[in-house]
Amino acid sequence: MHILKKFSPIIVAVVLALLPTPEGLSANGWYFLSIFVGVIVGLIVEPVPAALVGLTGVSVVAVLRLVDPKAAASRDWALSGFSNSVIWLIFAAFMIALGYQKTGLGRRISLLLVKHLGKNTLGLGYAVAFSDAVLSPFMPSNTARSAGTIYPVASNIPPMFDSLPDKEPRKMGAYLYWTAFAATCVTSSMFLTALAPNLLALDIINKTIKVSVSWNQWAAVMLPAMIPLFLATPLLAYIIYPPTLKKSPEAPAWAADELRKMGSISTKELLMLFYAILALLLWIFGDKVSVDSTTAAIFVLSLMVLTRVISWEDVITNKAAWNVLTWFATLVAMAAGLKKAGVLDWLGKLVSAYLQGSAPTTVALLLVVLFFVLHYFFASTTAHTTALLPLFLAIAAPVLPVEMQGKVALMLAASLGVMGIITPYATGPAPIWYGAGYISQARWWFLGLVFGGIYLAGMLGLTMVYM
Repeated sequence: MHILKKFSPIIVAVVLALLPTPEGLSANGWYFLSIFVGVIVGLIVEPVPAALVGLTGVSVVAVLRLVDPKAAASRDWALSGFSNSVIWLIFAAFMIALGYQKTGLGRRISLLLVKHLGKNTLGLGYAVAFSDAVLSPFMPSNTARSAGTIYPVASNIPPMFDSLPDKEPRKMGAYLYWTAFAATCVTSSMFLTALAPNLLALDIINKTIKVSVSWNQWAAVMLPAMIPLFLATPLLAYIIYPPTLKKSPEAPAWAADELRKMGSISTKELLMLFYAILALLLWIFGDKVSVDSTTAAIFVLSLMVLTRVISWEDVITNKAAWNVLTWFATLVAMAAGLKKAGVLDWLGKLVSAYLQGSAPTTVALLLVVLFFVLHYFFASTTAHTTALLPLFLAIAAPVLPVEMQGKVALMLAASLGVMGIITPYATGPAPIWYGAGYISQARWWFLGLVFGGIYLAGMLGLTMVYM
């Protein structure tokens, strides 16, 4: 079984390649699609690290010259992702997130919220949710944000009330863990820079249908929809999955004690706070002062290193950031190759034939629903984005007016965060919160179905208004 898993990407790619080339698609296009599907299988089962899966896929395509018959052009295509500004924005944002963790500012913010909001269990739910919201614009890894920063604080609270995975989990722990996880799914859709696949999706959109979306434009559309959903999430969890303990007087005292142990806010924490605000202001107002969002992120990163908020050693040894840079750079190239090899045009015409004659709004809603529901088959938001977004954009192109294609594309990209709610494996933080053992597998799937339905309804409502 282990051998089958290890070689499954190669087996899938070879079997597909040996099948007859479909009518309307070139042989090179079919071979490229076969390798692309193999890469997606590799991202799902991960027989080797995801970045290596992408790097292998790109190099095989380049060696076989499936995108362009010229060797130099194939090389340029293979390396194109590494010169992509969005990829470097993600990398820089990972470093900004490291500053939160290394200085302790992220932990301090969480403890302050628990201290002031944690007098009852509902208040604790809002405390962990707001902790995530405060950090989300600056941390594109929801795993680092939710599992790496919020979890260490939240996990200390239920045991104080004798609520453990094997002893009265419903007393407090189950509610708090579900609320923290659900909140990070909403914040991941709320801000462009709250989830790395958001940025990957926008780059795919730009390359496929030539539509650009700025940090500001994303926020202008998503904040009015996501803020009410975010504010409702702790209360919905309190109603749907209520804790048996309603009061939590010990939590603020514990948070105050932890803050005393941390001492007064340090110079590095103040600098980190200043840089976070500076980055946010440049992302919001960068268009008005002609500063690109990636340039702003790299500028802030440089200041952080120069003022020793983080060290250069931190930058060059941050395996997670370099891994994501390689991973996403190769996936961007693979997604762009789908169009260059003629695969997207072929798939778009094939599927869109069944949608001809349908009302544009109906098509838009159907695409959002399918894009959301198909995430049940993916254990990676990145794999979902790479595999399905180019296909859905290709389907939309022949049946939607040009002015509506960009809007549908944004709705698809914006749903990537909230769709993480549906399964125990749907997004990075899910296995961490689920693995703690406070919520059974059956209950997690049930809550995922209920909250997934609520979040999908919110996305459909936003789609109808936005269209």
